[in-house]
Amino acid sequence: MKRRKNIGLIAHDACKKDMTEWAVFNARRLAHHRLVCTGTTGSLIQKVFAEKYPGLEVELIRLKSGPLGGDQQMGALIAEGRLDILIFFTDPMTMQPHDVDIKALIRLSTIANIVVACTRSTADFIISSELFDGDYESIPPDHQAYISRPV
Repeated sequence: MKRRKNIGLIAHDACKKDMTEWAVFNARRLAHHRLVCTGTTGSLIQKVFAEKYPGLEVELIRLKSGPLGGDQQMGALIAEGRLDILIFFTDPMTMQPHDVDIKALIRLSTIANIVVACTRSTADFIISSELFDGDYESIPPDHQAYISRPV
């Protein structure tokens, strides 16, 4: 993992306010990294950054809305090794029609051994870690036993 991280940001509808507040609070640290957001979350973060920090240059890439394919796009980035951290503020109190996509993202993140936060508290711990702004060499998981075992 390089010093400049690729950070995925996703928030369910009930958590979008939390995500934008978190992103604004951490804007100066996030600006050193590349942000990849699902559609609506990305729009909200882009808007609030422009309002609160007009001169701050932030590389922000917007994918499709989560239920319209953005979750799969984010999953593809994880599977290709192009995402280092996933901050996904989930709403555990509301049924999500794309629940299988959400579970797949968490599963892919675990398989790829990337950093994942599903709550604001966890995201706070991650961004305040001394490892956040530096190079980091994670230990790649060994899935060879699963690949070579007979069906």
